[in-house]
Amino acid sequence: MLKFPDSGLDNIIELRDISQSYDGGKNWIIKDLKFLVEDKPDQGQFVVILGMSGCGKSTLLRYIAGLQEPTKGQVIIKGKPVSEAERVSMVFQQYSSLPWMTVLDNVGLALRYKGVKKKERDAQAMELIQLVGLEGHEKKFAQYPSLSGGQLQRVAIARSLLANPEILLMDEPFGALDIRTRLQVQDLLANIWNKFQSTIIFVTHDISEAVYLGDDIYIMKSAPSNIVRHIKVDLPTERDRLIKRDPKYIGLVHQVEDQMIEVSEL
Repeated sequence: MLKFPDSGLDNIIELRDISQSYDGGKNWIIKDLKFLVEDKPDQGQFVVILGMSGCGKSTLLRYIAGLQEPTKGQVIIKGKPVSEAERVSMVFQQYSSLPWMTVLDNVGLALRYKGVKKKERDAQAMELIQLVGLEGHEKKFAQYPSLSGGQLQRVAIARSLLANPEILLMDEPFGALDIRTRLQVQDLLANIWNKFQSTIIFVTHDISEAVYLGDDIYIMKSAPSNIVRHIKVDLPTERDRLIKRDPKYIGLVHQVEDQMIEVSEL
């Protein structure tokens, strides 16, 4: 079990002794898991979670988003139980936009639920639409083939940022994209992180992607699942694809690969 030393910073996300069973405690999918993400001022964090399929990575995100309650344990967001905290948005691998609504209306959806008047929410939504490179597409319906897969994920990112720019959860959001689009959206996300200084929790199976985007990588072992490894990504905060040629980056990818193999044998 990984220990999280107290650095004196406030916690933005905390999972306290989380356990998950679907059969009344006969079998535990997750057992006594602790997970801590600190609120780093004027920086944020880009946390990546890796692990074998079925180890519970997506389940952790659902806990934080308030979409699932653990069998045991507490989920704390900014010092409050998740049920009392501000809603945290999540970007899924599957396209999650409402296809009967335009890009503009999709991005501004959270503000609509908050009662923000249309003129104001459209103005705020357009700022995010421009940021993610979708200007000119705002009146299109958010569906395929009107928009490509990469564009639909940009809609989801913009919507999540407008809903709550402090915390962004991403569950293999680029898994269905072709390699060119995936690289483009990786760069977009890196730029967004630097701009908003958000706390991003990102699940992926792609080790090179994890090292390129993250500043902290956590590895989960299989059931009963827990977080068993932490790798600090010692690379510059601002990155572009040239860093992938850097021996330091290449060495980190190999280090994470080795750790993944070790964890798979636990």
